[in-house]
Amino acid sequence: MAAAAPLPPVARAPPGGELGQAAGARAEGAEGLFVVLGAGLAAASHPLLYVKLLVQVGHEPLPPTVGRNVLGRKVLYLPGFFTYARHIVDVDGKRGLFRGLTPRLISSTLSTITRGSVKKAFPLEDMEHVSNKDDVKTSLRKVVKETSHEMMMQCVSRLVSHPLHVISVRCMAQFVGREVKYSGVFSAVGRILKEEGILGFFVGLVPHILGDVIFLWCCNLLAHFINTYAVDDNFSQASVIRSYTKFVMGIAVSMLTYPFLLVGDLMAVNNCGLRAGLPPYAPAFTSWIHCWRYLSAQGQLFRGSSLLFRRAPLPATCFPLD
Repeated sequence: MAAAAPLPPVARAPPGGELGQAAGARAEGAEGLFVVLGAGLAAASHPLLYVKLLVQVGHEPLPPTVGRNVLGRKVLYLPGFFTYARHIVDVDGKRGLFRGLTPRLISSTLSTITRGSVKKAFPLEDMEHVSNKDDVKTSLRKVVKETSHEMMMQCVSRLVSHPLHVISVRCMAQFVGREVKYSGVFSAVGRILKEEGILGFFVGLVPHILGDVIFLWCCNLLAHFINTYAVDDNFSQASVIRSYTKFVMGIAVSMLTYPFLLVGDLMAVNNCGLRAGLPPYAPAFTSWIHCWRYLSAQGQLFRGSSLLFRRAPLPATCFPLD
C-alpha cells in the first residue's frame, strides 16, 4: 500500500495557532464581560452604598420615629434606606443618588482588570482543586493553597483600586457639608496630591486589606471544615449542601469583618477638610487603630451594617412616645 501523502503546508495548523487565538479571544471576551457586569452592578448598587456611607460617617439629618419591636415595646427607629434615599432626592434630585459614581466605576474596573491580570500571571490551571477523594491533610493543603491565591489577587486589586475608592468616598461625604471640594476625578487627584501627598490615596487601606484577608481565610476554612466534618457523605443532599456552605459562611463572616470596612471608610474621610471628617462627626484620628478604639468605646463598630431596621442609639425615654 502506498504511503499517505503528507498534508500541504497550508493545511497544517501551527502549534497554538487557531486554537490559541480562539482561546485568547474567549478569555478577552470573558474579561470584558466581567468588566461590564462589574460596572453595571456597581452602578445599580451605588445608591445603597451612598446611604450606607452617610450613615457610617454619622450623618442623621432626619429625626427618629416611634415603632414597636417584636415584643410590642415602643422603640425609636432611625430612617431606613428608602426614607434616607428619598431625603437625598429631595435635596439633590434623583441624580444626587449617584454622587461619587464615576470614581467608583473606575475603581471597580481597575479591580476587575487587575484580578484578571493576576490570574493570567498565576493561572488557576496550575492550582490543585479540592476533591471529595482527597484525605483530610491533602484537602486542607489544597484549601490553604487556593486561599493564598485568592488573597494575593484580592490584595493586589485592592491596592490598585483604593485611590479611586478614596475619591469616591470623599465625593459622597460632601453631602454632609454641601462642599464641592472634590468635584471631579482629575481635580480630586490633584487636590489630594497637593494637600496630602501620595499617601493620601491610601488612607484606610490597611483595615480594608485586613478585612479582606480575614474574610477570605475564615470563610474558606470554615466552609472546608463544615463540609469535611459536619456534612455526612451518606446524606443524599450532601453535594447540594456543600455547594451552599461557602455562600452562607460568606454572609456570616462579612458581618464579623464589617468593622474593618467601617474603619477604612472613616479613615478615608477623616481630617481631609470635609465636615463629615471633622468634629462633631469624629475627632481627628491619628491612626486606624485610634479610630477603631473610638468607635468601640462608643459602641458604634457596626454603624451602618443595617439599613432597614436601625435602632436609635439613645434610650427611648429621651423622646416623647405619645
